[in-house]
Amino acid sequence: MKKQLYLVLALVFLFTSCSDNDDDVNTDVVVQDFMWKAMNTYYFWQQDVSNLADTKFPTSQEYQEFLASAPNPEVFFDSKLRFSEDRFSFYSDDYKELVNNFAGISKSNGLEFGLINSASRGVFGIVRYIIPNSDAATKNILRGEVFNGVNGQTLTLENYEELLFGNSDTYTLNMADITATTISRNDKEVTLTKQEGLTENPVFTTKTVVLSGKNIGYILYNGFTNEFDENLNAAFGQLKAENITDLVLDLRYNGGGSVNSARLLSSMIHGTDETKLLFRQRWNDKLQAQFTPAQLEDYFASRTASGTAINTLNLSKVYILVSRSSASASELVINGLRPYMDVILLGTTTRGKNEFSITLVDDASRPNGAYIYTSSRERNINPFNSWAIQPLVGRNENASGFSDYTSGFNPDIELAEDATNYGILGDVNEPLFARALQEITGVSGKRDFTVNVPTPIMTSSKMFTPLKDHMYIDKDINVNF
Repeated sequence: MKKQLYLVLALVFLFTSCSDNDDDVNTDVVVQDFMWKAMNTYYFWQQDVSNLADTKFPTSQEYQEFLASAPNPEVFFDSKLRFSEDRFSFYSDDYKELVNNFAGISKSNGLEFGLINSASRGVFGIVRYIIPNSDAATKNILRGEVFNGVNGQTLTLENYEELLFGNSDTYTLNMADITATTISRNDKEVTLTKQEGLTENPVFTTKTVVLSGKNIGYILYNGFTNEFDENLNAAFGQLKAENITDLVLDLRYNGGGSVNSARLLSSMIHGTDETKLLFRQRWNDKLQAQFTPAQLEDYFASRTASGTAINTLNLSKVYILVSRSSASASELVINGLRPYMDVILLGTTTRGKNEFSITLVDDASRPNGAYIYTSSRERNINPFNSWAIQPLVGRNENASGFSDYTSGFNPDIELAEDATNYGILGDVNEPLFARALQEITGVSGKRDFTVNVPTPIMTSSKMFTPLKDHMYIDKDINVNF
């Protein structure tokens, strides 16, 4: 059985809000009106938020007053519509920028970094990797390098958002030297400029290492971006042609994305038997009743959305490198594969995002699936409302019925990245990869084999910082996890 992403795009749902709410609304609250109606329909916790109840507003006047009670759409969304347990729903005042980000296209300087708040060393950034063909790729900066200032100002919890993610396209990083207990500014400065339309291929590194008579495949995959599903399939084709016996899948910097990409990746790892259940969806009480049981099920796939046969490795065990930045679709793959194969996690505990989301825009006229964004209907989006919301709309359970991993998946082998020894991604001596190779071969110690890859440490960037939960945003598209 094969499905195209989720059947939500074919959802025939009778919009059942209070009829008075369909009256014309004040133009000052058009964004709030869109947000309420979309959340009332799709939000996973709709039945738990009293402000989203279908019978909340008996009259149009009461509804209008409610919309006007928070003139700022951001405040309205966060304070009036969100459930207290929701850590990941978010909004954007520019839906085009949002969907481009989900497609791997952004305004970026290409520096992917992580931000750390240390009691002894303060706030500092550490470079995880550099996106090819970016501004950062032309500068003298490498993976593993550390910075603790921007434009001469020391980073703090109060200023890092403005300095790194503010309106300025160009900034200068003040680099630093780090030890196990100290961080000190050095004389190096790196000036970076964000460029429009930078595209990131999430299939970052693919290679095979021959050790102890085993052909061990390695893939560093940084985002479930469905525009690059064919690239991912080609990478698995390369590993298949190299007759790999074991696979190390590096998801340590992968914050999530397309559910269908997760389904395809799972099939590339384990197999293409379309009779095997991979995920089962759970929506809010209102929407759940609109589906048949079969419509809520997703199975392994034999072909990509473009019709290309999937290059599957047919493995019974996989080693996955994970961290706090491994979230959403990354965790979905882990959970989906566990009933069928040994999934060995190495690193630190994952994020714990077990819900999926969809991109909603002000397109109320859509006959099926009102408000769900699709590029072909951009002309139907309200020209006076460019806002989008990305609410959590459901959860997926695996074939064993398990979905309770809100606290994340704990590693089988715990090993945190070390800011003083980050290593080269894909190199057999990089600490996490080396530990996985030790587990596969039974042989430990420094290895002679090396790879010529830039030198690094944590993630940035366009959409993510681990300092605040509300800042943690997945790279989701359409139906995402």
